[in-house]
Amino acid sequence: MNNISVIGSGTMGNGIAHIFAQHGYQVALIDISQDALQRALATIGKNLDRQLAKEKITEDDKTTTLNNISTYTDISEGVKNADLVVEAATENFEIKKQIFETMDAHAPDQAILSTNTSSISITKIAAVTKRPEKVIGMHFMNPVPVMKLVEVIRGYATTDETTRLVMETSKKLQKVPVEVNDYPGFVANRILMPMINEAIYSLFEGVAGVEEIDTVMKLGMAHPMGPLQLADFIGLDVCLSILHVLHDGFGNPKYAPCPLLVNMVTAGFKGVKTGEGFYKYTPGSKDLVVSPQFK
Repeated sequence: MNNISVIGSGTMGNGIAHIFAQHGYQVALIDISQDALQRALATIGKNLDRQLAKEKITEDDKTTTLNNISTYTDISEGVKNADLVVEAATENFEIKKQIFETMDAHAPDQAILSTNTSSISITKIAAVTKRPEKVIGMHFMNPVPVMKLVEVIRGYATTDETTRLVMETSKKLQKVPVEVNDYPGFVANRILMPMINEAIYSLFEGVAGVEEIDTVMKLGMAHPMGPLQLADFIGLDVCLSILHVLHDGFGNPKYAPCPLLVNMVTAGFKGVKTGEGFYKYTPGSKDLVVSPQFK
């Protein structure tokens, strides 16, 4: 397995392209926008510079990594030589459905089709293809170049051989793959999102303030980031989407999203990506400032 296609050049996609290219794979990075692809290459360059400054890589490593990445705006062209495709587009089933139908039609018959989805059913995605046995989840964690975990999710029809190849490939990226089965939220988000939702409920019900809730979890549970700050980092819209998947998938009211989260997303306060969520974010500043509406 040498040729990797990555669909989507956003935060997750460019991180995934970065680690594959850094480990010697030939990467086709695909997006509908040439501008988005150029931004992705710039981000990868900056992240490589950080590794260079920490003496984790050499200048030659940086040059080789960037040279291992080619960009495409046409999926059919970008996947035609792929051994493995990693889809990292928007967390929306209809979008993923269209992408997987195109991938399936144009990728080589032996290619494995994977998705970086954080919650959408692998079985449901695989069902739109003619190769469900070769469809699997590769759920990388953000930031991809730093975080070690890859959640490897087997769909109902995913074969042992497909799983073995993806587990082996993940290890070659110096990641730690963990095999899980295809149920709503998998493992990571089935546990994480109810915690985040409960933190939002604690704020909504006046149990404590933003900083107080995050401090309890950081100092009391040794979390590197409090749940409200983490929600901002993930994106409140993404958190809401995953909670809907859990609620719909299990039909259990314990997964119902907090009304405060629903209102914030509806109003456009989605966290870091919009500049404000539970905290307010100023470009160039690392200070953590609680959003004025929660003071």
